[in-house]
Amino acid sequence: MSHPTRRGRARAATEQDIRRTARKLLVEQGPEAVTLRAIARELGITAPALYRYYESRDDLVENLRLDVCADLADDLAEEIAELPDDGILQLFAICKGFRRWALTHTKEFTLVFASPTGGVGSAAGSALSRVDEPFGRIFLAAAGRVLARTDIVLPSAGNVPDELRDDFTTFQESLSAVLSEADHDVPVEKLDLGVTYLMIQFWARLYGHVTLEVFGNYPIPMSKPDVLFEAMLIDLAREIGLYSG
Repeated sequence: MSHPTRRGRARAATEQDIRRTARKLLVEQGPEAVTLRAIARELGITAPALYRYYESRDDLVENLRLDVCADLADDLAEEIAELPDDGILQLFAICKGFRRWALTHTKEFTLVFASPTGGVGSAAGSALSRVDEPFGRIFLAAAGRVLARTDIVLPSAGNVPDELRDDFTTFQESLSAVLSEADHDVPVEKLDLGVTYLMIQFWARLYGHVTLEVFGNYPIPMSKPDVLFEAMLIDLAREIGLYSG
């Protein structure tokens, strides 16, 4: 078995130092503070020296985004590992854990989930738009367990607007691959376009609530946003037949 060379180990350590410094700037000052010049200043090197490790700021930000996604997924995986093997329980624990993480890691949330295309962290986008990444995998794996083991109200594929069918067909293929790798034997009829449409609507409502809460953008003062969040989850569960209360 080959072992890393001293130079290789040194390079990996430097890359970690760069990303650790970038993460520190992100947490303390926000995404706009993550610049090559600022990182170089913190590390006591020249900005051009960073190009030996990352092709551009976007390249560095993309690696930082992946670090944040992996840490979030690890935190959620540890949390649900302590729960019974119940897809419904785990799925909603992930939803609650995502909200809790977003409210306590607002700068990371902004970088990964709220940076507009072409803006700060332009390489980021939505972490769920890349279903093969850690957060997408853990969220969709829990949803897959629900599909495989629970009788839910399956929406008709006819509900999907014709203009969106190509988009949802692509998502359907990615979803099927992720669930297969997670060893979830989901019946074919439960992975039609209607189901993928439902999953995106579910994510949109979850993400929308969390984003409004993180940035304080509710149109009215909200004294108990946690109660509204719980009500939203119950509404989602009721709509797919998981809650009858």
